[in-house]
Amino acid sequence: MSWLQIKIEIHPDQAEIFEDLLLSAGCAAVTLQDSGDQPIFEPELGTTPLWQSTTITGLFSAEHNLEMTLDYINKAQQQLLPNQPAAKVKAEILEDKDWVRAWMDEYHPMQFGQRLWICPSWCDVPDPDAVNLMLDPGLAFGTGTHPTTALCLEWLDSQPLDGKAVIDFGCGSGILGIAALLLGAQQATGIDIDPQALQASRDNVQRNQVDASRFQVFLPDDAPPLQADALVANILAGPLVSLAATLAEQVKPEGLLCLSGLLAHQDNELRAAYAPWFELEPTATKEGWIRITGRRKTV
Repeated sequence: MSWLQIKIEIHPDQAEIFEDLLLSAGCAAVTLQDSGDQPIFEPELGTTPLWQSTTITGLFSAEHNLEMTLDYINKAQQQLLPNQPAAKVKAEILEDKDWVRAWMDEYHPMQFGQRLWICPSWCDVPDPDAVNLMLDPGLAFGTGTHPTTALCLEWLDSQPLDGKAVIDFGCGSGILGIAALLLGAQQATGIDIDPQALQASRDNVQRNQVDASRFQVFLPDDAPPLQADALVANILAGPLVSLAATLAEQVKPEGLLCLSGLLAHQDNELRAAYAPWFELEPTATKEGWIRITGRRKTV
């Protein structure tokens, strides 16, 4: 069936008012989107910020009476926000399509470095002799499409991991830890604050036919004392700075470090935080995001 979309450009302070308004008008779902290309990278803990230019969309059945609904929205605006300019309202028909197929078509096998491919389960692997990690997009962060994940995967592909132990801190989908194992590491440990991420990692370990004992996952407070040959952490800058000493202790002398999830302007702060423990290499960049790598000092 087709659907009717009503889109309204609003100020973020008006989001709750217009959400209630659309729901009371009979919409089946409400979404909020950035309408001005204003990314929000690190919100304060406990907050859910919106963009300064926000579009709220209500999804209605195609049989819904558009004229009556628009009249209802316009009159409600005048009553609820009498001293503010009327928000721009746009209506359009959303044609029916196979949304699952359209979503799946967005994802395709991707190569990282010389050996490693990330492949959705519904695609044939491009190179059966390559290192192929089967991973479907899901709830947990990390499918290879984001520049920071790509930076970490390319780094892992370039490292001599045979027989090594690796920590994937902030493991999300488990993509980095599993990639390390497929690239030759003997053992990987995933750590994440989100129980859903731990389950996603377990599921992806099984999907890639990796022995579960080789990739154990923990909440931070439950993780045993660890020291690995390499640690990779693709999380936000704030936690990386505050955890610098903790993460350094989890890397063996002369062990390797890979940090990402970082924007270019955060480079100096992160390098300063880790310089006491690591000899840092030149920063790598991709699409405005960066990767910091280094080797643990022996003294």
